[in-house]
Amino acid sequence: MKIAFIGGGNMASALIGGLIKQGTPAGYLFAVDPNAETRERLEKTFRIVTAEEPSRKLADYDAIVLAVKPQMLKEAAESLRPFIVERQVVISVAAGIRSSDIMRWLGSHQRIVRAMPNTPALVGLGVTGLLASPTVNHDGRMLAAQVLEAVGEVVWCTNEGEIDSITALSGSGPAYVFYFIEALQTAAQNLGFPAEEARRLAIGTFTGAAQLAAHSDEPLSVLRERVTSKGGTTAAAIASFMESGIAESIVRGTVAARNRAFEMGEEFGQG
Repeated sequence: MKIAFIGGGNMASALIGGLIKQGTPAGYLFAVDPNAETRERLEKTFRIVTAEEPSRKLADYDAIVLAVKPQMLKEAAESLRPFIVERQVVISVAAGIRSSDIMRWLGSHQRIVRAMPNTPALVGLGVTGLLASPTVNHDGRMLAAQVLEAVGEVVWCTNEGEIDSITALSGSGPAYVFYFIEALQTAAQNLGFPAEEARRLAIGTFTGAAQLAAHSDEPLSVLRERVTSKGGTTAAAIASFMESGIAESIVRGTVAARNRAFEMGEEFGQG
């Protein structure tokens, strides 16, 4: 498969690196970015061909990945109109922007896949939600999945609302995790540990617990309760968390993120 990227930032770099690691020849990949330093970095790091702006060369590729920020997507998509061909699958990684808006900006191109990866994709451990427009056939879906599986797992959605929810959960979720690890590091420092050691303890504890959960079929509540002896230290901490309503706050925050994803579609999908 031959893949072109519009935008050469972190997510494009992660996808390019993942594809090459999986065996895609560098000559099958191409990137367009107006920034000379970005192009130079991509050329040196991955040995791929780059260009400053779109051209007829794009017609040679099976898929085009729109790897730009939501507020830049309209301009990027419209710049592709003279060069895109019907057989191509266009994959957008911009949060919130509806498939119908992308189709309109592309000049009624129908084969659209929305993708919502997250930042662990940068280390090959991403989780990506995918949503295909009805005109994307089986081969197109497989192609989109293959691109995003280069950086982790994929989950298919059935409607725009579902991918907005995945945006709130796994797209924004790493920030929630970092927020908790930050708090755990602060707690360790307050208990007298130096900052670097506190960071190592906090990250190591979270990584170990996440791996244990990933390797277990038991409910998370069972894993938690197994650590929580009645009247013990863990029970004291969990009781404090529950009294503060931390679980409820996480649920409310996730809903707020989902609502914001919808608002971004309305805000940046105009025009």
